[in-house]
Amino acid sequence: MLRAVWNGVVLAETARTVQVEGNHYFPPESLRREYFAQSATTSRCPWKGLAHYYTLSVRGEVNPDAAWYYPHPSPLARRIKNHVAFWNGVRVEGNPEPRA
Repeated sequence: MLRAVWNGVVLAETARTVQVEGNHYFPPESLRREYFAQSATTSRCPWKGLAHYYTLSVRGEVNPDAAWYYPHPSPLARRIKNHVAFWNGVRVEGNPEPRA
């Protein structure tokens, strides 16, 4: 299993992620949504499209814009639609399960 961990709490957990440019993108159903809040921040990637961000809140601490996702990625990045990647101190731990 792969886990995204910040401030001692598992934010997302899944058997497999989609890796793009060294980032693990977690499927939307793997998120523990109680730790995520929509952010007004966006950014543009030349080939993936417009990214939207989440701010994380765990145990009274806030990590602004520490997760991002592409709700409408370009056709080249369609595999990561609505999948979430992390940065700013969020660790990805574990190993993916082997494909059957």
